[in-house]
Amino acid sequence: MESKYIRESRVVKTSHVFPEATNNHNTLFGGQLMRDIDDIASIAAMRHCRSEVVTASTDSVDFLHPITPDDSVCLEAYVTFTGKSSMEVFVKVIAEHLLSGERHIGATAFLTFVSLDEKKKPLPVPKVIPESEEEKNLHETAPARAEKRKEHRQASKELAGLLTTEKPWE
Repeated sequence: MESKYIRESRVVKTSHVFPEATNNHNTLFGGQLMRDIDDIASIAAMRHCRSEVVTASTDSVDFLHPITPDDSVCLEAYVTFTGKSSMEVFVKVIAEHLLSGERHIGATAFLTFVSLDEKKKPLPVPKVIPESEEEKNLHETAPARAEKRKEHRQASKELAGLLTTEKPWE
């Protein structure tokens, strides 16, 4: 399978922050941003593998700076690393104050997607080739994140084994 440049999976979406998408602090709802992050990340993953994908995990969404109705919000997503059938997707959220032009990183996120064949079974994906310094840095640091992800998933499975499925109202 031939490798692909990271840029081939890049997706960019910019939108206004309207008042109905804000909370009582007059900042963008975190849940709205998380939905948009998953959406754009899934497009980047599908562009890379050209197959159906499923979200396997959202490692983190780090909210770094408030985003307000005075801002536009630009989400940039691309595949940074691949396993056999999985893809790590990085999402960078840039807020821009529309009157001053001041820009800042509003949030960052790492998600993992799995490529699926027509029978919903894992499908091998191409490796990635980083080009920019940002891409190279994220690509080089991905194996450490993958190891932490694996440890976290095991801990989550162990926790799930301790939980009850009893109805809480009974």
